[in-house]
Amino acid sequence: MAGLMSRASLVVKSKLSKLLDRAEDPGETLDYSYEKQLELLQNVKRGIADVVTAKKRLELQETKLQESIVKLETQARQALAEGREDLARQALERKSGLQQQLQGLDQQTKQLEAQQEKLIASEKTLSAKVEAFRSQKETIKAQYSAAEAQVRIGEAATGIGEQMADTGLAIQRAKDKTDQMQARASAIDELTESGALEDFTSDQTQLDRELGAIASKSQVDQELEQLKSELGPGEKQKELKQ
Repeated sequence: MAGLMSRASLVVKSKLSKLLDRAEDPGETLDYSYEKQLELLQNVKRGIADVVTAKKRLELQETKLQESIVKLETQARQALAEGREDLARQALERKSGLQQQLQGLDQQTKQLEAQQEKLIASEKTLSAKVEAFRSQKETIKAQYSAAEAQVRIGEAATGIGEQMADTGLAIQRAKDKTDQMQARASAIDELTESGALEDFTSDQTQLDRELGAIASKSQVDQELEQLKSELGPGEKQKELKQ
């Protein structure tokens, strides 16, 4: 049972494969693949844009932190100048925390820059491949169209196409039927002349026709004898000389 099901599955798959092969248009398949590659290229470009945007945000945060660090350092100097060491310490402690944040942002910015460079390199490589595929796609489509047109012309010229094959079969069937009809007509004529077939369109029977033929022959013989007697010997000799 398992072997039968496996065989049936193979048959179905082979039939489906043939149907798909007939329905598949190479031009449409290539265009679809090209569209998918363009979508992938657009995704890479959007990724680059997202990385650049994120990096710009970090750079803005770095700028603000640097400004805050400079401000806190200034405040610490002013506090010491006024004898407020406690305020100066607080300012320096905040400055230290902001410097740590700035170092973290700097590391993140460098990571984003590295990702940006990789994405840009990938985008250039992918863009070149997509452009090469587009040129190859158009070339293949043109070659396929030319080959398809050549096949159609060849089929029409040689008569091996499906339509021409159907036409050829129709012509052959018409010839066969014509030959059969002509042979039948000839056979009917021959049988009718020989008397093997009775003419149902006439009210005479076969016996009537045979007796009529005998009577006609007898009448011809009588008329011939009558002409001979009317001409006489002299006329016969003149006819012979002539």
